[in-house]
Amino acid sequence: MEGETSWISHCLDDMSREIGELDSYSELSDEGNKEASGISVDLILPDDLLERILAYLPIASIFRAGSVCKRWNEIVSSERFLWNFSQVLSQKPWYYMFTSSNEAFGYAYDPILRKWYGIELPCIRAPNGVIASSCGLVCSMDNDGISELCVCNPITRRWRKLEEPPGSRTCEYSALAISANRVSLAYTISIVKSKQIPDNFFQWDISIHLYESETMMWVTSLTEVLTGWRAGDESVICDGVLYFLIYSTGGAALESRHGLISYNLSTRHSHGLLARSFVPVPCALTCGRLMNLKEKLVMVGGIGKHDRPDIIKGIGIWVLKGKEWQEIARMPHKFFQGFGEFDDVFASSGTDDLIYIQSYGAPALLIFDMNQKQWKWSQKCPVTKRFPLQLFTGFCFEPRLEFAP
Repeated sequence: MEGETSWISHCLDDMSREIGELDSYSELSDEGNKEASGISVDLILPDDLLERILAYLPIASIFRAGSVCKRWNEIVSSERFLWNFSQVLSQKPWYYMFTSSNEAFGYAYDPILRKWYGIELPCIRAPNGVIASSCGLVCSMDNDGISELCVCNPITRRWRKLEEPPGSRTCEYSALAISANRVSLAYTISIVKSKQIPDNFFQWDISIHLYESETMMWVTSLTEVLTGWRAGDESVICDGVLYFLIYSTGGAALESRHGLISYNLSTRHSHGLLARSFVPVPCALTCGRLMNLKEKLVMVGGIGKHDRPDIIKGIGIWVLKGKEWQEIARMPHKFFQGFGEFDDVFASSGTDDLIYIQSYGAPALLIFDMNQKQWKWSQKCPVTKRFPLQLFTGFCFEPRLEFAP
């Protein structure tokens, strides 16, 4: 299994250096060896049945299982095991938290085992770029002209650099999204570029660029001019539709500074489509985060005060149904304290049934379970704030073995 040894050893080295109280893979593997030595059923289980059993384990447990004995290691390293693993519908998403704005090292949180693991992602040069994820893949690009664009699997640590998308490098804003297919293992990447029309602050040129892994080619799907609105850095692909937030450029009295645009990736109609697909946001927002939860569009937004729209008074969660937003939850005040007051103060992403929300100013991680409608803190992240203005951010991804860039 490509990347297994380096991933585990990296976790062990960094966890032992940073924190002594966390269980390491080697400690857990030793326990597994002791237990496995007394289980005679392993001798009579055929490989195919054992493969199916191991495929339903959490990712971290699969890595530990691979160190139990030679037979188990060969099983979890086989192509047939990857196929069995791909039949498992989903793993609970992990959250990867960056600890510095200058280096791509951080800690990934496993909500099943409630543990943090130190991981350095090989393709992310710096966490201050734009990052998107889908299934087991993470896509990243730099924030200064899209000159670096990579796709990686954080678990296997396999990665690939992609060619630059067409069009000009110079754009004021760019939004990145990726959608992976669980059956074909192919993926689609979209980039929405937003560039101001010269000498006209109210008009912005919007272009949508698509990359298909099966053809390994970029196409420019749409170019259009919006008046009074511009795109930003927030987008997601959900059930074959690209959604991205747009931001008011002034010139008119609006109830909210934000709006939503939808673009069907299968039909790809052109002229005038974007303006016709406008969806208003549910209330005055300070910021919004879009995510795909089981092919439903979910938005986590900072709720602005009526008299001071740049002041955040709470955080809400909504699901889009048709062109109407349905409110799912609002963060209780006891959790909201400490997120800060002004404008854009938190990172948020989600997959499956979990939504992660993290204040930029602290490494604390809050989790909302969509099924149980329950808020809870994660285990404490093994990193301390080194200086008052240090910022933290992150994203979530589904840990998978079968996806390759």
